[in-house]
Amino acid sequence: MIELLKELNPVLQALLGTLFTWGMTALGASLVFFVKGSNQKFLDSMLAFAGGVMIAASYWSLLAPAIEMSSEGPVPSWFPAAVGFLLGGALLLLIDRMLPALDTDRYLYDIKDEKAKNRTALLVFSMTLHNIPEGLAVGVAFGALASNGTEATLAGAVALAIGIGIQNFPEGTAVSMPLHRDGMGKKKSFLFGQFSGMVEPMAAVIGAFAVIAIEPILPYALSFAAGAMIFVVAKEIIPGSHEKGNVNLASISLMLGFTVMMTLDVALG
Repeated sequence: MIELLKELNPVLQALLGTLFTWGMTALGASLVFFVKGSNQKFLDSMLAFAGGVMIAASYWSLLAPAIEMSSEGPVPSWFPAAVGFLLGGALLLLIDRMLPALDTDRYLYDIKDEKAKNRTALLVFSMTLHNIPEGLAVGVAFGALASNGTEATLAGAVALAIGIGIQNFPEGTAVSMPLHRDGMGKKKSFLFGQFSGMVEPMAAVIGAFAVIAIEPILPYALSFAAGAMIFVVAKEIIPGSHEKGNVNLASISLMLGFTVMMTLDVALG
């Protein structure tokens, strides 16, 4: 596979890599079709599992790389991570305050409860936002091959795309399952779930074209996505998984989700 990819333009390589990551998001979102009935314990456990995935991804996939990227920059290595993280949370707080003014009935008409509409809209927004810097990261990795196109660096870019794709499988589930849990139909839940990964190919192409310009701001973008995700987990995901009284099950599921994503991130480097 490496030999075949070496013959392609780095921008096309980035596009192919993120088509794979998008496909993995869609595959994860498709699990919503296999949920029988409305087992509340299962849905709450999946919601909490998704929260654990998001917490782990926020650090190992986003904050830690952002800090590492900033280690040789003109500012302290913690600065881009701190600024981006707080801005991500601030934007989600602003979105949360604006949501009551949005026409949620138009976009989430299957869901009857207004609180559930706000929660699911935040979830879709934050996971989509999370996937933008991931797409940029893949684009930057492949775009760098234009000036340093050794087999080793290509293998690293491919490994990054595979790693993000594997991570995207539970992330697709993390969107579609809560949407279905809150009353949305399975087909619509799947469409929203896979949509969260659709931005990655577009972001990858931009990143590959503008790798030199994107690289200095990438730590801020990664941290921004992490702040947005942690805000949603703290404000919506954890309280939502506890609403029906399944507190212990939700807590265990959150820890399992965290462990699975941590293991994937560390094992895949």
